[in-house]
Amino acid sequence: MTASPLFLGLPDRLTDGRAPRAVIFAAGHGSTYPGKDSGGYALAANAIRAASQDDAPLVDHWDFDLDGPLFDGKPISCIDAGDIDTIMHDNPGNRARIEAKTREILSLPAVPILIGGDCSVTIPFLAAFADRGPVWVLQIDAHIDWRDELHGERFGYSSPMRRASEMPHVAGMVQVGLRSVGSARPADVEAARAYGSRFVTAREVHAQGVEAALRHIPEGVPVVVTLDCDSLDPAIMPGVAARTPGGLTYTQVIDLIAGLGRRARIAGFDLVEFYPPADIDGLSALTAARILVNAIGAIVRQA
Repeated sequence: MTASPLFLGLPDRLTDGRAPRAVIFAAGHGSTYPGKDSGGYALAANAIRAASQDDAPLVDHWDFDLDGPLFDGKPISCIDAGDIDTIMHDNPGNRARIEAKTREILSLPAVPILIGGDCSVTIPFLAAFADRGPVWVLQIDAHIDWRDELHGERFGYSSPMRRASEMPHVAGMVQVGLRSVGSARPADVEAARAYGSRFVTAREVHAQGVEAALRHIPEGVPVVVTLDCDSLDPAIMPGVAARTPGGLTYTQVIDLIAGLGRRARIAGFDLVEFYPPADIDGLSALTAARILVNAIGAIVRQA
């Protein structure tokens, strides 16, 4: 599956000999549950890329989210490497391909930015950091995703944080944006707390600001961010499979990303669970595109 046009009109390679600071790539399918169809999620990357095109001629303009141009007055340092081939229900093969591509980007070295796909793609994405650890995980999500298995599948979209907790290179975890009810049973919550995961609800962020989450992340550590689109309020991100009132605002999310870039180091970033069939007038695709712009901006600005 080839994505065209590329995100924000970025190149697919740098021609001046420089290594990129960040590399975007997409994976439409991860580990799909038996009898389920993940085809809607496979539309996400191209929808986000299409939504970014209006801003493509404006990359060198002032961005008030970032307090300056995207690349901070420097040459473009992010590329879009397109999509890797994934096949619905080829779960082991998809995981292997996602992990291999992530490792390839890390070897440049560059910061990988993955566009999913449902959040099962997060498991091989995180696994690729095994030689780069220890890393922390910042999950921005309405749900804790701590099921050990569902429908006989241990690597599906309900399990990424449980699987992350089992990775020796993951040193700690902060889960922010939590609210309402999801697939987690009381035993799953107990397991997450026993592991040491820090829960930060959406209500806490509304009351205390993003510092409610950032204070749990040690200064200077590398952090892999996984952003589930249902972390945002459905008023601005309706294109998700599990709409849940009371979510984070766009400003809270970009403040969280910017604050993390200043406090620690963003080592990887994925954006998952955008479901284009549920979008309204392209609103979710536009919001997702702007979040990715802010992630690139934060990565460019970190030391």
